[in-house]
Amino acid sequence: MKKMMIAAAFLSAFALTGCVTTSDQPQKRKPDADAGRDAYIQLGLGYLQEGETESAKAPLSEALKLDPRSASAHLALAMVFQQEGETASADKHYRDALSSEPGNPRILNNYGVFLLSEERYDEALGYFEKASKDTLYGERSRVFENIGLTYQRMDRLEQAKASFERALRLNSRQPLALLQMAKIEFAEQNFVPAWGYYRSFTEFSGQSAESLWLGIQLARRFEDHNRAASYALQLRRLYPASPEAKEMKASDQS
Repeated sequence: MKKMMIAAAFLSAFALTGCVTTSDQPQKRKPDADAGRDAYIQLGLGYLQEGETESAKAPLSEALKLDPRSASAHLALAMVFQQEGETASADKHYRDALSSEPGNPRILNNYGVFLLSEERYDEALGYFEKASKDTLYGERSRVFENIGLTYQRMDRLEQAKASFERALRLNSRQPLALLQMAKIEFAEQNFVPAWGYYRSFTEFSGQSAESLWLGIQLARRFEDHNRAASYALQLRRLYPASPEAKEMKASDQS
């Protein structure tokens, strides 16, 4: 589930169209070179979104030949190498992107997600905190969501809770933050707010084995038998071999 949540947090990295920029000094570069660079980047991103990482490398490399300091090209290549498990190359291109645009919140956030996936928690927090300072960043709620995930990994639950709450103040429709708040409140036996967060989560997201099992337990506690039965059916049908399905079966037999 940790990898799933990190993957969920990483999905925002694909919205890179707005990340493609032209030179601040166009008179020093030919317009056709900038257009060619941007076209190669978009082609590479298209391959990346389709999961064709090998095909993405060639156009992104061409973009860097035209503009070696292109933050967008370096960021896209970092994501390509991250998907391929080439962590050293991914790390290098993230740093190259930040070298070109050190204050870019999208790059800071995406690099933080990479560091989180590598369990480099303190480093990840540093980059997330930098990204969160940009109050005009359109994905700022996701940054606080990622801060919350990082604190969760570090077993600093009060700080995780505060970060998820901050994310939801910025965007109340963040399913990952809603689910994590439901989990935290449930673990602390605060069942009423847990049920509220969970019900909101189901409005904006599909279900995983973990979320269905949480929903079953909450629905049973509030004697919502129809929902409990529906969630149980989904868990048995969609995730029959999951630990959560086995735990539900054991609870039914006890």
